[in-house]
Amino acid sequence: MGLIFDIKKFALHDGAGIRTTVFLKGCPLRCRWCHNPEGLVPKPEITFRERRCIGCGACVDACEHEALSIPDGAPVTDEDHCVRCGTCTEACATLAREVVGREMTVDAVMEEILKDVVFYTESDGGATFSGGEPLMQPDFLDALLVACRAEGIHTAVDTSGFAPMEILRGMAALADLILYDLKLMDEERHRDHTGGTNAGILENLGALSRDARNVVVRVPVIPGINDDAENLDDLGAFVASLPTPFPLDLLPYQHMGMDKYVRFGLCYTLSGVKPPSEEAMADVVRRLERFKLRITVHGEGPQ
Repeated sequence: MGLIFDIKKFALHDGAGIRTTVFLKGCPLRCRWCHNPEGLVPKPEITFRERRCIGCGACVDACEHEALSIPDGAPVTDEDHCVRCGTCTEACATLAREVVGREMTVDAVMEEILKDVVFYTESDGGATFSGGEPLMQPDFLDALLVACRAEGIHTAVDTSGFAPMEILRGMAALADLILYDLKLMDEERHRDHTGGTNAGILENLGALSRDARNVVVRVPVIPGINDDAENLDDLGAFVASLPTPFPLDLLPYQHMGMDKYVRFGLCYTLSGVKPPSEEAMADVVRRLERFKLRITVHGEGPQ
């Protein structure tokens, strides 16, 4: 069993061809630009869309744990009493309340993936496992990779690399492609903007390079955070110095996911940051090209 928060069909930016992307719930990092905040907490959550709520009180009546009340026309959740059973979401006629995160078996996930086999065949696509951080559920992830291999389905894993090396290497032995996020090179800046160290991330990427794994390094380009000359030079030099100098995919920052933060009662701290212009992205490419790396700019924003 594993905890999934979404399965996206016909994904075009998560590896080659048309893909089915399975999002595993739970992440050890807290990147300020994350556009999947629903994937952070490793347990089911209840999301609330206030604009859909009509204040009927059906959710309050349905809750057996007395976790809901309507003091001022809109329901308020007492987190100490809420067990996230989903009863309130079933009672909500306007779909203002929703459970995010469901347990699924490997067979159930494979059933969804196999529905799209014809598209993989025609486009050289496959299945991608993302998150959250899929390496937080290593046994479930490895079982999915084994099941896909048995069906001849190409697999990709999108990871931050923030995991014990033995877990990463176990996954790497099973996946056809690894999409490896690399965000900031300076240790202190990485902690400030992601909530975690980058020491293991850099060490793990070096290990994958020595093992000659099939890896694409994905770099989110966040204006004012990691697009400065110092970070780009350090990043380019590091990747170029690896035994296998992996190609780079640049992901321009987008405002995707801002409304999700409201639904989860979270604060989005980059609301004033604008996506980089084409000129700014061209400058980033020119700076990194000095390191003789293969560079691709994608249109979809970073996680």
